[in-house]
Amino acid sequence: MINFYRFKYIYLAVSSFVILAGLISILTFGFRLSIDFVGGTNLEYELTKDIDTDKARTIFKNNAADVLRIGVKNGVLLVRAKAIDEKKEAIIKSELTRTFSTSIKVLKSETVGPVLGRETMMKTLIASAIAVLGILIYMTFTFKSFNFAVAAIAALVHDFLVVIGSYSLLSRFFGAELDTMFVTAVLTAMSFSVHDTIVIFDKIREYRRTEGESNIIHLANKALTETLVRSLNNSMTIIFMLLALTLLGGETIRFFVLTLLIGTITGTYSSPFVATPVLIWLEKRKK
Repeated sequence: MINFYRFKYIYLAVSSFVILAGLISILTFGFRLSIDFVGGTNLEYELTKDIDTDKARTIFKNNAADVLRIGVKNGVLLVRAKAIDEKKEAIIKSELTRTFSTSIKVLKSETVGPVLGRETMMKTLIASAIAVLGILIYMTFTFKSFNFAVAAIAALVHDFLVVIGSYSLLSRFFGAELDTMFVTAVLTAMSFSVHDTIVIFDKIREYRRTEGESNIIHLANKALTETLVRSLNNSMTIIFMLLALTLLGGETIRFFVLTLLIGTITGTYSSPFVATPVLIWLEKRKK
């Protein structure tokens, strides 16, 4: 049996460093918000020849379209602007075609108001609060101890902070945008974290029934020794699949998959090395 608990201060240092780095990034850089949250228009035009983006920006400006970002990638003109109606977009597309003597194929043209973003965030926060409350109630009754529920929520909060902090860094250095897919990825990662924690806690409960409640550290170490390999094997199958999608998947899902990958890794880590030490600390305090 491996004494995992004796390395508790190493786990605390690792988690504190990662969370602190993420919080500093959030406070310093924030997030690059997508159209889902701030509203506006996203355009993707496939071109038959290269164009001067400065001249293209001028065309948008002359038609009272406030461009936030413009660029060409792999022959596709990418434009992020404040809301543009269909009539104005048709005029701009016509002028681009005439000015640069190029044909244009519309790959994407979407306009969204900022109301959607506010509604999505509000619904997400409500859903998260209901989920946390449900976990607290379920684990308290299932394990007949409020400490199990608090320890699971502590790991959940840990994973949430790691994921959003990491995404802030991705947003700052790699241009990842915070959108509704990110919200989906965060909620999925949080559910994975709780699943792994319940497996470990169930083993601790099982050993308590057969060996009594004399030494929670011994029971936790025994449970971790038995379940860690199974948890790692389960997680690695998911991690390999997500790695492949991150490296080979398209641009539209890359950061969504990367968020899931970060969430899976931190969820695998937090169950044995955050939730379990917190549970031991709470149980020792109770005595």
